[in-house]
Amino acid sequence: MPSVDRNISDIVLIVDDVPENLSLLHDALDEAGYTVLVATHGEAALQRARQSLPDVILLDALMPGMDGFEVARRLKAEFSTQHIPIVFMTGLTETEHVIAAFAAGGADYVTKPIRPPEVLARISAHMTNARQMKQARSALDAFGQATVAVRIADSKIVWQTPLARGLLNAYFANPESVAPEELLTWIAAALRARADGRDVPSLLIAEGNRRLLASFHDQTGDDEWLVVLHEENDASAVESLVAAFRLTQREAEVLYWVVQGKTSNDIGEILGNSPRTVNKHLEHIFEKLGVETRTAAANLAMSKMRGN
Repeated sequence: MPSVDRNISDIVLIVDDVPENLSLLHDALDEAGYTVLVATHGEAALQRARQSLPDVILLDALMPGMDGFEVARRLKAEFSTQHIPIVFMTGLTETEHVIAAFAAGGADYVTKPIRPPEVLARISAHMTNARQMKQARSALDAFGQATVAVRIADSKIVWQTPLARGLLNAYFANPESVAPEELLTWIAAALRARADGRDVPSLLIAEGNRRLLASFHDQTGDDEWLVVLHEENDASAVESLVAAFRLTQREAEVLYWVVQGKTSNDIGEILGNSPRTVNKHLEHIFEKLGVETRTAAANLAMSKMRGN
């Protein structure tokens, strides 16, 4: 079989305690252009998976000591490895073993005796999906998106960008592989609002002058949702208005409090100015934004603060 040029990240980890199987699969995958890693028992498989983060794992279901089902469960329980597709290899085709493979987190299975062309076809399909997911994550990371994928059935965080992990750690004290209860409650409320044709709420949690907002990005599967997180606080919101509309610091502060629904008297008390001075600032703000009313100014400012 001719070698195929592949990205160096196309890594397959083979886990099998039978040397003949390892040799057969290693040679076939190596000739097809994959980078191949091997492990002969469960502990070695976990260690290599954590260190190398392969794109696909070929996993023998029945091994001495820790079997493949337990290896899969442990990999799926860890955030760093839970996204890796696992293809089980087994000589058993009974329904209970097939069910056990999928229940442990397997994405696919092949039966022994191993037929390399079949394995290569299965690996190629899962490799394509893995590469697309990796590219999507890299793009979100590169654009600084605080995005998290949540699976509703078991409340698991399937994956998250570094920025999302930072926000979740800042606002919630919970294991990073489990979605915080507040986020799950928000998703449930947002889905009900969407089904009823109502506006989806954006506020997830408020702490002092900080607010964590959430919005749906997309649905990645039947039970998985991509949620974009965005943090707002008084200071950052004011700075965003300065940059967006070329306002002075005080004009941005006035506009910010207009967005919060404050009257000119309220704003005057907050900023230590007279209502007349506040109204004079508003005249300048209306001119710079090209609007004529407080409502129009507030709507435009709110859109900018939310990154639209």
